[in-house]
Amino acid sequence: MRKSLLAVAIVTMAGCSEPSETGSEKVAPASEKTQMAGDQTAPVIENNPLLRSSSLQYQAPNFNQIEDVHFKPAFEQGMAEHLREIQAIVGNPEPASFNNTIVAMEQAGSLLTRVSRVFFNMVGTDSNEARRTLQSELAPMLAAHSDSIYLNAELFKRVETLYKQRVAKELDAESQRLLEEYYDNFVKAGAKLSAEQKATLRALNEEHSKLTTEFSQNLLKLSKEIAVVVEDKNELDGLSESEIKAASEAAADAGYEGKYLISITNTTRQPVLASLNNRGLRQRIWEASARRGTSGELDNRPLVQRLVQIRAQKADLLGYDNWAEYQLDSTMAEKPENVFSMLNSMVPAVVKNTKAEQADIQALIAREGGDFDVQPWDWAYYAEKVRQEKYDLDESEVRNYFEFNRVLNDGLFYTMNRLYGVRFEPRPDLPVYHADVKAYELFDHDGKSLAIFYADYFAREGKRGGAWMSSFVGQSELLEQKPVVVNVMNIPKGPEGEPTLVSFDHVTTMFHELGHGLHGMFSKVHYPSLAGTNVSRDFVEFPSTFEEDWASDPEVLANYAYHYKTGEPIPKALLDKVLRAKNFNMGFDTLEYMSAALLDMEWHSLPADAPQQDVEQFEAEALAKHGVDLPAVPPRYKSTYFAHSIGGGYSAGYYAYMWSEILAADAFAYLRDRGGLTRKNGDLYRKHILEVGNSRPPMTSYVKFRGKEPSTDALLIRRGLKPESK
Repeated sequence: MRKSLLAVAIVTMAGCSEPSETGSEKVAPASEKTQMAGDQTAPVIENNPLLRSSSLQYQAPNFNQIEDVHFKPAFEQGMAEHLREIQAIVGNPEPASFNNTIVAMEQAGSLLTRVSRVFFNMVGTDSNEARRTLQSELAPMLAAHSDSIYLNAELFKRVETLYKQRVAKELDAESQRLLEEYYDNFVKAGAKLSAEQKATLRALNEEHSKLTTEFSQNLLKLSKEIAVVVEDKNELDGLSESEIKAASEAAADAGYEGKYLISITNTTRQPVLASLNNRGLRQRIWEASARRGTSGELDNRPLVQRLVQIRAQKADLLGYDNWAEYQLDSTMAEKPENVFSMLNSMVPAVVKNTKAEQADIQALIAREGGDFDVQPWDWAYYAEKVRQEKYDLDESEVRNYFEFNRVLNDGLFYTMNRLYGVRFEPRPDLPVYHADVKAYELFDHDGKSLAIFYADYFAREGKRGGAWMSSFVGQSELLEQKPVVVNVMNIPKGPEGEPTLVSFDHVTTMFHELGHGLHGMFSKVHYPSLAGTNVSRDFVEFPSTFEEDWASDPEVLANYAYHYKTGEPIPKALLDKVLRAKNFNMGFDTLEYMSAALLDMEWHSLPADAPQQDVEQFEAEALAKHGVDLPAVPPRYKSTYFAHSIGGGYSAGYYAYMWSEILAADAFAYLRDRGGLTRKNGDLYRKHILEVGNSRPPMTSYVKFRGKEPSTDALLIRRGLKPESK
């Protein structure tokens, strides 16, 4: 029973790493004569491709054969088989041993893992009504299935016996780590509760799974419903002809022929606001973003209220003061006080920088004759003007040097070759789940094949917002599996027949997500539960954030930043401006992130007996409490569309990006001082960070790599909040 099975249904989010996986309870046997695919009754499909391991390389899914009607019977059979395997472990007459209990659980549930990984990846990347309907149906069953294992008293007795006997003394370090993780996971899942408490916990888990699914599906529907329709082309003044053409095509596709459609991304801030000259349209777009999920049938406020209450009640049952305390118990941060301390220690410097940025913007508004205070929908627009003044930098000019394919091949793949000696070879023979997806095979420096990698970078209807990495197959020496990994983003695709030009922000996100990908693909761990990205939330973002800084490394930029028309390299003068301006507006960027992280922590610090909160009032009071309530700088996510936090994957964990960035900045500075982009540096980092997964405590891995624990100095320098010492 792989640990990854316990969270497959919670696709993170907007997170950014691998979605978690969850099992489910026993349901109708697969031998039934009919089954449901969405709300369509269909005959049993013979030779269901999900019921057997794929014959493709590394068990990559055969998307050409998989149909929606295959999923439910595969889930049914997978859950039934998994429970039979667990029952065989429980009923083993031999005394509990590491092999007949822990290793046996690691080997159990292969079918359920396979179908879960395929289904939940496709729900996130290529959703449709049938898949969403099935997802809602599966959610409570998956939660109940997990409970049927982790609340199984006889199974826990075997695990506890091994733990108490300290048989770990006879085990290698990785096996010892696995035993400890299993014991802790059972306890945190409620294995020590009374029968009455377990019944209460099961009910809470079932309700929680239903509501998180509803929340995520509402967000998917909202992304379509709140798109802004523009009738007059003149309102789009400031956008390039290519962007206007793309908006026209999007409108036509949505049934608004002759109009223009501005899609809303998953964050409060919208990229298009930096370019639009029409202030009224900017306000419409911002309000569509910031007010989503607060009215009508897709009002998420009741879901926010109940979900945070359920989590607090679960934490109370399990002996914790609140959900944040429960969640952080097994992380590097350890307890909520450490997170609040880390974030609050940065507030004064961040707010000071942000207010200085706001003063520059307000001065520019005054010089242009404006008689209004800067509002959230004004910030990006005027900040871009300030940046142009300070650095003489035109973002539209910069984009001309960041053509997507060049960034991918000569930027991203080039860097990984220089640092780790690996190469990505196209595999057009492998089937994909959408025409925009490209398959690659990853080869090591010695020519050895390591993994299959799917690149799914472009936005489309049916894909949830954000960017993330996930796995179709996880690495494991025990199961003789090599990884099959996917990176997903939402880059707006260029109009038909034209190149896709990307922002520098999208460039760094591509590097970020491949950092997650390499964490999965470089894994060299025996047990699947400890492999790849199966690490604590506040460590998992470290390998991804670490890779971001290579995007602005002078050697790397010089290799991929070429004008898409002329083929000329980016002029040194322009490149220097890009590098100088890298930390521009960092006060705003940091504050909107920290506001969301603090909001997440405050929601999940509520005790079990707290009444349901008024969402808007709670947000305002939480931000004011920490001194981050600047009206012009709202949180990156408000509660009603905070998928990371309220959706579940990063609940009481959104701080992890900042925590991980401390590690990433310290690590990058260390390697930069050791010579930068070299194989020697890459091999050191790969050996001690990327290959070991969760086979040892994360800080142990970091110290083995770095020689000491990190400090915050490099982070403050990275964000431009502290000058770099010369």
